[in-house]
Amino acid sequence: MKSKIALAFDKCKKLNRPALITYTVAGDNTKNNSLKILNKISKYADILELGFPHNTPIADGGQIQGSSHRALKNGIKLKDVFQIVKKFKTNNPDKPIILMGYFNLIYQNGEDKFLKSCKSSGVDGLIIVDLPYPENKNFANKCKRKSINFIQLLSPTTSKDRMKKIIKDSHDMIYYISMLSTTGGKLKVSPKKIIQNYNAIKRINPKKNLVIGFGITDKTISSLKSVNGVVLGSYLCKTITNSLKMRQNPVTKLDKVVYNLKNKIL
Repeated sequence: MKSKIALAFDKCKKLNRPALITYTVAGDNTKNNSLKILNKISKYADILELGFPHNTPIADGGQIQGSSHRALKNGIKLKDVFQIVKKFKTNNPDKPIILMGYFNLIYQNGEDKFLKSCKSSGVDGLIIVDLPYPENKNFANKCKRKSINFIQLLSPTTSKDRMKKIIKDSHDMIYYISMLSTTGGKLKVSPKKIIQNYNAIKRINPKKNLVIGFGITDKTISSLKSVNGVVLGSYLCKTITNSLKMRQNPVTKLDKVVYNLKNKIL
């Protein structure tokens, strides 16, 4: 039986467009608004990534750090993240949701307990940015036994031999980091070069679903229409920050922004 993540990619391929994958931080700017945002943008996003906030997010740039800070300031806990997922899945059972974060929270919680909470709340996949291959193999296998996708990461510096091993052991989605930077950095590589790198990876195994993240905005998304999926996170976190500064409703604002992003890849 195919996973919800695999089915989402199948649907997008039939429509000849990339999957739109959004990233927001759980609890930003409130727990209630975080859930409202997921419900709103799920009309346009094919897959939703939800960050579990961390006080030292090493891979994240200023925009996502700001979102995490707001969520932590509002008292968000890991149990609240699972509660948000569970409530979302009650009304959107077929929409894939991926949790993204750092391993020490999983370690503190206990791997088995964490995965049990993932399963019971309806989490479809995990991205753990500081648990690289091959150190992640045991945990990835635990995820697979629970029918939870563990998403492996590739970067421009990943060697071809290492890349082949990672792709071979990957599940239903692989995340290609477009440039060596924290999230939200200005795109330092041309979209043409990103596509070249992407195509080189796809040639290793064309059947694998490969998505691109880091540095993608409304200005660059339309140049990446040929890929399996595009991830936008910092751009959305920045939208929330700006809406709060302007005393606008972040839920309404993000709804419009994601709608416009979807139109750019149709």
